[in-house]
Amino acid sequence: MQKIRIAFAGFRHGHIGDVYRRLQNRPDAEIVAACEEDAATRAALAAEGRFAITHESFEAMLSDVPCDAIAVGDYYGRRGRLLIRALESGRHVLSDKPICTRLEELDRIAALAGDGKRSVGCQLDLRDYPACRAARAAIQAGEIGEVHAVSFNGQHALAYGTRPGWYFEPGKHGGTINDIAIHAVNAVPRITGRRWASVCAARNWNAALKAVPHFRDAAQMMLTLDNGAGVLGDVSYLAPNAFGSPIPYYWRFLFWGGAGLLDIACAGGTAMLYKSGEPAPRPLPLPPAAGGEYLEAFLDEIRGAAKPGQLSTREVLDSSRAALLIQRAADAGQVGLRLS
Repeated sequence: MQKIRIAFAGFRHGHIGDVYRRLQNRPDAEIVAACEEDAATRAALAAEGRFAITHESFEAMLSDVPCDAIAVGDYYGRRGRLLIRALESGRHVLSDKPICTRLEELDRIAALAGDGKRSVGCQLDLRDYPACRAARAAIQAGEIGEVHAVSFNGQHALAYGTRPGWYFEPGKHGGTINDIAIHAVNAVPRITGRRWASVCAARNWNAALKAVPHFRDAAQMMLTLDNGAGVLGDVSYLAPNAFGSPIPYYWRFLFWGGAGLLDIACAGGTAMLYKSGEPAPRPLPLPPAAGGEYLEAFLDEIRGAAKPGQLSTREVLDSSRAALLIQRAADAGQVGLRLS
């Protein structure tokens, strides 16, 4: 088997470390280069010793290193440019979420990937949490009937002062909805089997982080699916810092159907079914935890061996577009914006 050669561009968000770690010592892929253009970040990475940085220039790495794909982990506002440049050079691309912060960037990324010769992967891992997989199986089996309403809570801890400083620099973050909600934007259609239809309303505002007035740390949205089901979501950065992310309300979903209710807590690893006609709630069995399915999907798609149900370039692009449109609706106060 010929190895897929992957180079890295940017390490300014820690999530990209998961890709790097999973690629080490694989028989079917290899890390051939790694670039970090920011001097302060390079120094910090050298002190940590986890990544072997080979280049200080992205363009030099593109021209000097033969590779099949580029994995991007730079700050959000720069990712679109890096992905576009990598796609233009003929490489496949894999990015942490969000893959970009502007719709015009996404249009260019989609155009470059549109011929099917270049894959676009993304670290959308929420869809593969055991609770989400159990929910998908139950809903697809008709356990709660047709889904009529969904609510989700993806509250995160902001950890201001510890989180990378670029988050709070104008033009580098791109919005809390695009940052966080994309996980739910990708997971809800997968779990329910429905498609997004519209944004009824969305809002983001500066709630708690008064030290950075321009940073909108709170975000909520009201959406619809293609069967008319309503979706309410909150992805604010208001979770208590002392508890970090794994609190019961970190990625919790309620699916209300014509025949029952399904309550899943992704962090706690629970899925509870409240089914019409049953005298007590029923816990659903969870599939084994895996991890890294987004990477397997990306590598399989590059090889032309994609499997049914895997994350695809089309899903990455569709989810990214919906998240950016919801972000635009929140920024501009738009209502009734179509998502499909």
